Amino acid sequence: MKKIICLLMTAALILSLAACSGSKNGNSVSSIAVDDSSKTAAETTVTTNDGTKAVSKAELPKTEGVDVDLTKMSSTMVYSEVLNMQQHPDEYTDKIVRMKGPFNVTELGDNRYYACVIKDAAACCSTGIEFVWAGDHSYPEDYPEVNTEITVTGIFNVYSEGNSKYLQLKDAEVVF
Repeated sequence: MKKIICLLMTAALILSLAACSGSKNGNSVSSIAVDDSSKTAAETTVTTNDGTKAVSKAELPKTEGVDVDLTKMSSTMVYSEVLNMQQHPDEYTDKIVRMKGPFNVTELGDNRYYACVIKDAAACCSTGIEFVWAGDHSYPEDYPEVNTEITVTGIFNVYSEGNSKYLQLKDAEVVF
C-alpha cells in the first residue's frame, strides 16, 4: 500500500512540474500566437476541488468604458481570461482591455515588442500581451524600466506576421 501511495505522489509531482515547462526560466514574454482552429463562443471551464468540471459561457466584465478589466480580477481569473483570449480571439477583437503587470521588451531581429506580463496564480508560468503605445514614444527614453509595474488599456487586436497570428493591445494608454 505504501508503494502505491509513493508512486501516486511521485506521478503527481512529475505532472505538476511538467505543467509549466514551456520555457526555461518560466518567464516567456514574446507575443502570443493564436490557435486559429477554434472559432466558437467564449467558454470558461472550471475544475472544482472535488475534480468535477463546469463549463459556462462567460460574459465579459464591463467597467468604466472598459470591456475587459483584468485589473479587477484575481490572479487565477486573469490567467484564465488571457488563456481564453488566446483560444477565442474573435470574441475579444475591438474590445477595450485593461491589464496590469510587469513591463517587458523583446527584440527579435529588427523588431521590438513591448508587453505587459501576466503570471498565473502559482507564479510559475507567465505570458505577455503585446501593446502598441498610442502617440510618439521613443525606447528607452519614454518607457519604464523592465519589470516596472504598468497598467495598459488598449483595443484588443489580432495581427499576422509571416504565417503566425499574434495578440496585441493597439492604441494603448500606458501608466507607470
